[in-house]
Amino acid sequence: MIDLLRRLLAPAPAALPPEDCRRALAALMVRVARADGIYDGAEAARIDRILADRYALDPAGAAALRFAAERIEAEAPDTVRFTRALKDAVPLEERTRLVEALWSVALSDGVRDAGEDRLMRLVANLLGLTDVESAQARQRAERRA
Repeated sequence: MIDLLRRLLAPAPAALPPEDCRRALAALMVRVARADGIYDGAEAARIDRILADRYALDPAGAAALRFAAERIEAEAPDTVRFTRALKDAVPLEERTRLVEALWSVALSDGVRDAGEDRLMRLVANLLGLTDVESAQARQRAERRA
C-alpha cells in the first residue's frame, strides 16, 4: 500500500505493476463511491462484485482488496494521479471497461449525484475517453444494473 502511494506521489511515476494497478483501480472505485458523501453497503458490494469478476477473486479476496483500497483512497493524492497511473498501465479499449465499472459503482445506490457526475467526467477525460464514450459506458452500466 505504501509503495503504491509512493509511486503515485513520485514526480514522474513509473508504470504500475499489475497488483498496484488493481489497487489503484479499486481505490478509484472507492473514490467515485464516496464522491456524493455517502459510501454505503450497496456501493461496497458492487465494488466487491466488479473486483471479483475482473480479477477472478473469491468474495473474501475481493473484500480484502476493497478494504485495502479504502485505506489507500483515504490517504491518496488527487484523482489525477490515480487516473494518470491507470491510463499509462491500461490499453484504451480496457479503459472504456474501467469507466463502465466506475459508472456501475456511481449508480449502484440508485441516485445520480452531481458530484459523482463531475468526478466521472474528470476521470473519463483523464483516461482519454470522450464525453460520448463515457455516456455510452454509463448507459451500458445502467442497462446491467
